[in-house]
Amino acid sequence: MKRVLVVEDEDSIREMVALNLKMNGWEVLEAPSAERALELLQSNPSCDAALLDIMLPGMDGLSLCETIRRSNADIGIIMVSAKGQEADKIRGLSIGADDYITKPFSVSELIARLEALVRRVRRSSSEGRENAEPDQLVSGSFVLDEKSRVLYKAGKPIDLTQVEFQIMELFFRNPGTAMVREKILEGVWGKGYFGDVKIVDVNIRRLRMKIEDEPSSPQHIMTVWGYGYRWNP
Repeated sequence: MKRVLVVEDEDSIREMVALNLKMNGWEVLEAPSAERALELLQSNPSCDAALLDIMLPGMDGLSLCETIRRSNADIGIIMVSAKGQEADKIRGLSIGADDYITKPFSVSELIARLEALVRRVRRSSSEGRENAEPDQLVSGSFVLDEKSRVLYKAGKPIDLTQVEFQIMELFFRNPGTAMVREKILEGVWGKGYFGDVKIVDVNIRRLRMKIEDEPSSPQHIMTVWGYGYRWNP
């Protein structure tokens, strides 16, 4: 059964979300605070996804996201923000969230996003386990190990989130090809994704910080102005 952690300090919202998720086949762990959420994750490490409200008492949802991501690269994380919190959405994506949803949201949209996120995470994990030997993609001085889910640059490992890894897979399989943002969005987040292409740009910025010698003057992930991005080995 799919397991999700719902972190929301407003009882009525948390209980409504939890009830609907349970009715759709999810096992739900509920936490009214970040501190309680971390306790639950310690005793239930196999959560497939986490739904984190940004505004929480004590530690906020962004700090919680960062803390979770430091120890778990596989869990799918969706941030919940209020309207007008654009900067918080961007920051959440930059520190490891996979997606965001804005209040008020429909339960059907939330479930669709969670289902798509978990499918993507499970597919990536199972693909890595199915190979008896590491399946490596090589591009210049970079090696993408599809079994360990690690990117190597000149032999040095670079840890990536699931989303970052899948973007790099897409680049490695299409070297030198200008890829429109919508194609990257569809290739990583899947068809029918509810969000917008800004999530692509945020993850590209995060990848540049990890792999480029000078992120402000990238040599590998090139911007194709007015179109998208191109991978240059």
